[in-house]
Amino acid sequence: MSMKRREFLTKSVSAGIATTVVPLMFGDLDKLSAKPPANGNYDLAAIRGGSPEEMFEKAIESLGGYDRFIKPGQSVLIKPNIGWDTPPERAANTNPDLVGHMVKRAFEVGAESVTVFDHTCDQWDRCYRNSGIEAAVRDNGGRIIPGNNERNYVEVSNPNGKRLKTVKVHEALHNNDVFINVPVLKHHGSTTVTAAIKNLMGVIWDRRYYHGNNLSQCIADFLHYRKPDLNIIDGYRMMTQNGPKGVSVNDLVDLGALIAGTDIVAVDTAATLFFGSQPEEISHVRIAEEMGLGTTNLETLSVNRVRIS
Repeated sequence: MSMKRREFLTKSVSAGIATTVVPLMFGDLDKLSAKPPANGNYDLAAIRGGSPEEMFEKAIESLGGYDRFIKPGQSVLIKPNIGWDTPPERAANTNPDLVGHMVKRAFEVGAESVTVFDHTCDQWDRCYRNSGIEAAVRDNGGRIIPGNNERNYVEVSNPNGKRLKTVKVHEALHNNDVFINVPVLKHHGSTTVTAAIKNLMGVIWDRRYYHGNNLSQCIADFLHYRKPDLNIIDGYRMMTQNGPKGVSVNDLVDLGALIAGTDIVAVDTAATLFFGSQPEEISHVRIAEEMGLGTTNLETLSVNRVRIS
C-alpha cells in the first residue's frame, strides 16, 4: 500500500468517513477470497451491515457453526472488553447485544455454563453495569464474575515468551473448557489499534509489567501461553481517536462490521485494514507473526465476505 493511500485511509477514518473506508477494506479482502474453504469452513469471516447478532450468525456459520467450538456439557469463558465506565453508545467496550447473544447461543448448542469477566481499568462494578454487559450476560443465563482481586489470579510459567516469562492469569481461564475472545475494535494511544491480541491483557493481573517491559512484546508473548479458541472482533461502532476510553461520540464511526476467525493474528491483520494500516505497522501483530503465532498473509486463507445490507 502506498504512503498516499495509507494517509488517505487514515485521514478518512479520523474524519468519520466510514463509507469510504469500509468499501476499501472489503475491496482488499475481495482479492483474497478465491481460495476455497477447507472442509466447507472458511478461515476468516468479514461481515458488514447487520445488527451485532445478525453479523455474528453469518460469521459463525462461515466458520462451521458455534457447535464446532462448543460441545455439549462444556464450560465456556467469553472475554469481552469491559474495561471502561462508559455507556454502550460510546463503544469503548464490546457491544452488549453481541455478548448477550453469544451467551444465549452457547447454551443453545449445549454449553453447561458460560462465564464472562474482564480485568477492568475503571471501577469494575460500574464498568460491568454501565457498559450494559452485566445485564446482557445475566438476562441470557450466563455468569459474570469480577476480575479485580489478585487472589483470583494464578502465576504460570511462559518459557517461550521473550519478555513475559511468568504471568498471573485469572483462574477462569484455567477453569473453563472453551475460551472465546470478543474485543471491540478501536484506536489505542499506546498500540495504535486494539483488537483481539491486545484484549488478552484483560485476563492477566499485572498490566504495569507489560507497560514497563516492552508492551508490544509482552502482548505477543502471552499467545505462547494461551490462544483463544475463537476470536470475534466487534466493529459495530469503531472508535477512531482518543482511545482506548474515548472522549465522546464524536470519536466514533458506525462501521457496522464484524471479523471472526481462529487465527488471532489473521483476524487482527484484517482489523488493521479498517484503520488504513498494514500489520507490520502494529508492533504486537508483527511480533506475533515473527514468533510463529499466526499469519498476516491473508492470501493464504479462505475469507468469506458477507454484506447483510
